[in-house]
Formats: sequence, C-alpha cells, structure tokens
Amino acid sequence: MLATMDKAFDRAILVVAFAVGTFHLLNVSGLFVLSTRDIRIFHLMMMLVLLFLASPSAKRYADSAVDKLSRVALIAISIASSVYLMSRWKDIAFSGGETVPMDAWVGVVVIALVLEAARRGVGLVLAIICVVFFTYPFYSPYLPGILQGRGYSLTRMSEFLTTTSQGVFGIPLGVSSTYIILFSIYGAFLSNFGAGDFFFKLANRATKNMRAAGAKTAVLFSTLLGMISGSAAGNVAVTGTLTIPMMKREGYQPHQAGAIEAVVSTGGQIMPPVMGAAAFIMAEVVGTPYANIMKAALVPALLFFASLLFVVHLQAGKSGLVPAPPAREDDEPLWLVLVKGGQFIIPFATLIAMMLNGFSPFKASFYSILILLGCHIVWTRRIDRSLVAKSAKAVTEGAKAVVPIAIACAAAGIIAGTLGITGLGSKISGLIVSASGGVVFIALLLTMLTAIILGMGLPTTAAYLVLATVVAPALAKMGIPLLTAHLFVFFYGCVSTITPPVALASYVAAGIAGADINRVGWTAFAYGITSFILPFMFVFGPGLMLSGSLPGIAGAILSGGIGVVGIAMAVVGYARAPLSPIMRLLAGASGMALLYQGWLSDVAGLAGLGVIWVTTRPTEQAGGAATPKKKEA
Repeated sequence: MLATMDKAFDRAILVVAFAVGTFHLLNVSGLFVLSTRDIRIFHLMMMLVLLFLASPSAKRYADSAVDKLSRVALIAISIASSVYLMSRWKDIAFSGGETVPMDAWVGVVVIALVLEAARRGVGLVLAIICVVFFTYPFYSPYLPGILQGRGYSLTRMSEFLTTTSQGVFGIPLGVSSTYIILFSIYGAFLSNFGAGDFFFKLANRATKNMRAAGAKTAVLFSTLLGMISGSAAGNVAVTGTLTIPMMKREGYQPHQAGAIEAVVSTGGQIMPPVMGAAAFIMAEVVGTPYANIMKAALVPALLFFASLLFVVHLQAGKSGLVPAPPAREDDEPLWLVLVKGGQFIIPFATLIAMMLNGFSPFKASFYSILILLGCHIVWTRRIDRSLVAKSAKAVTEGAKAVVPIAIACAAAGIIAGTLGITGLGSKISGLIVSASGGVVFIALLLTMLTAIILGMGLPTTAAYLVLATVVAPALAKMGIPLLTAHLFVFFYGCVSTITPPVALASYVAAGIAGADINRVGWTAFAYGITSFILPFMFVFGPGLMLSGSLPGIAGAILSGGIGVVGIAMAVVGYARAPLSPIMRLLAGASGMALLYQGWLSDVAGLAGLGVIWVTTRPTEQAGGAATPKKKEA
C-alpha cells in the first residue's frame, strides 16, 4: 500500500506541476484573465499541494503510513482554505475590510500551513525567523525600550496577514506568481532544448588554448547558466558535475576547483539580464522597471566576474599550470558553434531587447519561449512527439522549481506584514541608524554583517526578502537612494551562500569535488572577496551603477577594471611572480583605491600597482612555460 501511495504521489506531482505551469502560461498569454488576488491565492494553493506531495514531515518518517496520510490531510486543508479565501476576498474588499470570525480562523490555518511548508521546503531557519516576527505582537508589550509595542490579538494578525495585500498575499508572492514562475519555465525550456550544451561549447571555444582554460570555461559556463537558474546551490549541482572534474584534471586542487565553482555559481544571480528571482522582487519593492535593476547591476556584475577570471588565471600561474591541448571534439570552429546555437541566441536576444523596450519581464519571457520553439522547429525542420514531450517536461520542471521560492515569498509576507502593522520595521531601522551614530560607512558595515548573518542557511530569494523588509529601510533613512540600498543588501544576500560557517553553495561544491567543506568555504570566501567590497564602492561611487556624467561613468569602469586585478593579486599572492605579504597588502589596498570613485584614489592605486610591477620579476621557467604541478590523487 505504501508503494502504491508513493507512485500516486509521484504521478500527482507531475500532473499538478504541469497544470499550474500551463495555467500561468495561459494567463500571461491573455487567453483568460483573472484578478490579482485570485491568481495569488491559486498560486500559493498549488505550491502548497506540490510541496506537501513531495516533502515528508522529516526524512526518517518518509516511509511512514501516518506521514503519508498527514500529507494528504495537509493537501486537503490547503485546498479547502484557499477555496474559502477565493470565495470571500471580494466581499471583504467591497465592504471596506469587514470580516467575520471564520475569516480569522481560516487565516490562522493558512499561516500555519505556510510556516510548516517553509520548514519542510526552505529550512528550519526561515520558519523560526517567521515565528519570531509573527509572535512579536503577542510579547511586544512586555519588551523594554524601543522594542516595546502595543500588541495585537491572534485574530487581528491573521485577518491582516491573509485578507489584505500586505501579508501572505503581498508583493513577494505576487512576483512569484508572475515573473518568477514564467522565468523558471523559460529556463526549463532552454535546458530541455539543449541550451546548456550550447553554453558549455561556447565557453569552451572562447577559452581555447588559454592558461586555466578549464577554470575559465567554468566561469563563463556557470555565468551563462546561472543567469537563468537563479539558485547558487542549484547551479553548482548542475554545472559543477562538468566543471569541477575538468578543473581538477587541469591541475587545480579539489578545494580550489570547488571554491571556483561555488563563487561563480553564486555570482550568476547578480548578472543581468536574468538575475535570479530576488531581482524581480526588488523591482516591485523599489517600484522601478526591471530594466533599471539590470542597468544598476551590470558593471558590478562584470567586475565581479572579471575579478574571478583574474583569480583563476593568477592561481594557474602560481601553481605552474600550462594550457592543455584541446580535445578532438573541441575542433569545431567558434562560428559554427554560434550558428548551431542560433536557436538559443535569437530567443535570448529577443528577451533582452523586449525588456529594454519596456515589455514586462514575464511578457518578454513568454514571447521568448514561443520564439525558442519556432527556432527549434526551423533548425531541426520537424514537428514531432519529441517537441511536445520536451515542452511538457519544461513546463512541469519549471513549475516544480518555483515551489521553494513561492513558499519563501509567502513566508516573507508574514514578516513584511508584521513589520507593517506593528511598526517594528521603523524601529529596527532606527536601531541601525542610532548604532551607527549617523555615519554612513558604519551603517553600511552593520547592514553588511546583519545581511550575511540573516542570509546564512537561507536561499538567496528568502535571504533578500528578509533583508529588504528588515535592513534596507535603515539605509534609505540615511539618504542612500532606495535602489542602491536594496542592491547593497541583495549582493550580501547572494554572497551569504559562500560565507562560512554556513555556505550552501560551497557545501554542494565540496561534495562534488571530494574536498573538505570548511576548506572549500574559506577558499570560496577568499576568491569572492571582490563581491564583499563592491557594494561599498557603488554606494560611494554611483558611476559603477551607470549613474552620473558620462566621463565619470567611463572613469569608474576603467579604474574598477584595473582595481579588480589588484584585488585578485592580493587574494592569490601572485603577479608576475609570488608576492610577499607586504606586496599582497599593497595590491589589495591599490585595488580598493581604484574601485573607489575619484581621481586621487585612482592615482594612488595606479602608483601602488606600478610599484608591484616594477619590483617583481617574472619567474624563470624552462622552455618558456611553467611546469605543471602534480595533481592531487
């Protein structure tokens, strides 16, 4: 009987995922139109159903009949409560917010379902954070000082969080039900139709005959794939199985290969045009077109990846690695790779062009999917069952991938709603402003530490949602532009996945590389150090966000490009030859001076790098090439 239930659950997951994916595609196509509240309630209901179908209460109870029956009960309660909310929201809205006791108790059930789903699907950390915030109104009257509040009843809290647009069904869940699910399905279409193979070939050809070609291929490949995956740990799991063994064969030590993959997979979420789910939420929270988010993040993202390319190049020089001879299957010329990959280039270019021309991201992704299908038919010259099967699989996989993100968005709505009704958000902002003494740099430092700590153990989307509601308003209160403040915490929400002691992306990479988890984590932290510096620099130097005069922007980009070279030298401890500790400190200081916008700092940074260049001599190597180090067993 248990085996039969497992098979029924598996079939139900496929059916429900396909149904919810198709529903959202049809909705965005305009074939039918529903109200925003109906879409959000239906979206959460289906995500809860999918999660409870797939997730037992605990791994040790996965084969228990009681657990399976409890999951069926939770699914039934999720559907019943959602149907009730869909039947009631119009009456509540048209009456000016008048509710009945049943609304409050159904709201309590929905909140409990979201908290349990967050525990199962995202992690215990997020569930605990949500509980702490949700229960704040109950114990706030007994707290001292600024944290003291007037308090609210359970029924008032449940009504506010489930019958208004400021709680569970607020902006985060709205973004999940529009932008995120469409882009998740779009990414699944690209993956199922072979975009991953094309990206790998393209990256491999672009780095042919280079030193550290394998590592540079990993950087480019993971960047291209990371733009559409939106999950650091997920990107490591997908791309790391290819890139980490390739880097180890090239001569990188296991912990180095794992660290490189962890860092670049994390950075994929900050690279336009598709910056992961959190960036779409940022556009809605800040109230700006997504194109502005892409514009602001472009230069910092490029500098981040340039820094990592220099790190792997210098690490190869320090380790004495030489270019490996290309494999026979890599003899295909670059132009032919591009021609064969045209079926992916055209839809991707269309996506970018449409977003830059004012189309909403979810409309752009929908039309890009249609163009992808059209290009596939043109390139293969056939319409067959394979086309239908791949499309159905893409819709199903895309919907399934959104489940933890949607649950995180609903959970974050509990936090945001509590902050709003109690005024706790302004109190926390006040604490940060007060602790900083009004000094912006100290406030940024405190915000960075808070962001990294809150982001540990959470997926990027959940981390950003927490940070956007709790921390970002403090920076805006100190005069930092709202978009800059949100991009600041967004960066640290992303890099929390490579920040020890809890570094999810590093953990996955360590498992693939067969290396020590802590060693991979600290190495990834060192390799990605630029991402910890850049947010401070674009706060004080708006040119890095393409803001200001054209000469200022050009100067910031040029000096920033040189600056990341200095930071890479400091991280690796190598330029033309190994660097002494003093020279490494000078390289790091020079790099930061160049990243800081201003001609005086640029001159100082260039002078520092000039000293390093003059005082270091290239290592003499027989035959003009470095002798590769023996690879670790």
